[in-house]
Amino acid sequence: MSHPEFTFQSLAALAGQRVASSSWITLDQTRIDLFAECTNDTQWIHVDRERARTDSPFGGTIAHGFLTLSLLAPTAFDVLISRMDVRQVVNYGLDKVRFVAPVRAGKRVRNHVSIVSLEDKGHGRHLLTTENSMEIEGEAKPALVAHSMVLLIA
Repeated sequence: MSHPEFTFQSLAALAGQRVASSSWITLDQTRIDLFAECTNDTQWIHVDRERARTDSPFGGTIAHGFLTLSLLAPTAFDVLISRMDVRQVVNYGLDKVRFVAPVRAGKRVRNHVSIVSLEDKGHGRHLLTTENSMEIEGEAKPALVAHSMVLLIA
C-alpha cells in the first residue's frame, strides 16, 4: 500500500473517537445454523424455528452471541486495519465483552469502531485497542460492546 489512510501516529491521535463503521451483515438462519453446527451449540433458541416461533420471547430464533462476536475481527480489519501499512496482524485478546441485546434471525448488524489506545511495543509492533459496538439495524440497543486488542506489526 503506497498511501495508507491511517498511520500509527494518526491512530494514536484518534483515541476516544469513532473512526469507522462496517458494512451491514445479515445474520440469516443459514449463517446461524452453520455456526451452530461448527460449534456444536445447537440449542433450540438458535436452530429450532418452530419451537422458537412459539416458545421464544423473541418470536423466532436468535443468533449466538459468539457468532456476533466473531464478526469483530473481520469487520474491524475491513474498515480500519486494511487501510494501514502493516505486514501482519495478530488477534491479541478481548476485554470488557458485554452481550447487550439478542440478534433475531434475519437482522442486519454492523460494527462501529472507536480507538481506545495505541501502544508502541517497540521493534515495529503496536498494540491497538478498539471499542466495537455491534449495532442491530432498527434496534435501540447494540448486540454487543467489546474492547478488542490486535498486535500490528509494521
